[in-house]
Amino acid sequence: QLSLFRFTVKRPFSTSHSSVDSKEMKKFQLLAHKWWDEEGEYAALHSMNDIRVPFIRDTLLSMSSNYHLGNPLSGIKVLDVGCGGGLLSEPLGRLGASVTGIDPVEDNIRTADRHKSFDPVLAKRIQYKSSSLEEIVEESMETFDVIVASEVVEHVADLEMFIKCCSQVLKPEGSLFITTINKTQLSYVLGIVVAEKIMGIVPEGTHEWEKFVPPEELEHLLESNGFAVKTLKGMLYNPLSGSWSWMESTSLNYAVHAVKAGAGAQPHATDTLPETDIQQRSATAGTA
Repeated sequence: QLSLFRFTVKRPFSTSHSSVDSKEMKKFQLLAHKWWDEEGEYAALHSMNDIRVPFIRDTLLSMSSNYHLGNPLSGIKVLDVGCGGGLLSEPLGRLGASVTGIDPVEDNIRTADRHKSFDPVLAKRIQYKSSSLEEIVEESMETFDVIVASEVVEHVADLEMFIKCCSQVLKPEGSLFITTINKTQLSYVLGIVVAEKIMGIVPEGTHEWEKFVPPEELEHLLESNGFAVKTLKGMLYNPLSGSWSWMESTSLNYAVHAVKAGAGAQPHATDTLPETDIQQRSATAGTA
């Protein structure tokens, strides 16, 4: 089957058919070889692991009664959407999870594959695939216990479709973790003007402020697609120390943990949910 992405660069496709934005793909293509340079363009993502990995691990452990010492996420199937070079897939694999990392940029997947091959344990626990989320929906209905989409939703072309697909590939009561950037004046000044243009923390042109997602909008999309939002908290990057910390305000970066409604609350899985089903699901999402 011909991959969608072999011809997207030449022919931009309608956003109604894919959440992948071909302009965004080109940006990341150019940096595909830089993922594992801890001092380079992705330094802030490397240090974000210090807070996002424990957040995912501890949230999942608090929901489970099975503890595997040394491999706390053993037996958990994780989908890392927009996995890039595998910066988040690898630590989750080290915690025992079985990880599938997908990314539409083939060079990112090549980089991720090469890097995991140095560790025989990770080589068994992680598989990477050059794919969009929509492309794997059919073969992966209700397959994953956990989806992580870290620093991804601000790059997708169709956010509602993206959230719908997340719901389709998650098992009932599965967890979705998202980190992203709020759409505020402060995020424009610090996230684009300072981070990109003045300090060069991320390459210029990485972000478009118009695509930043306010937490209220994300919460609404999640709830109308059968998720209950359990946690929403702010994140702060200190460019001087190169470290991240949690904070109350979500005016810059923030993290969300949402849980898909249980089997009883789910309509029968179909490709497109009728409007009434969506309303029913959002009604039950708060009680899940």
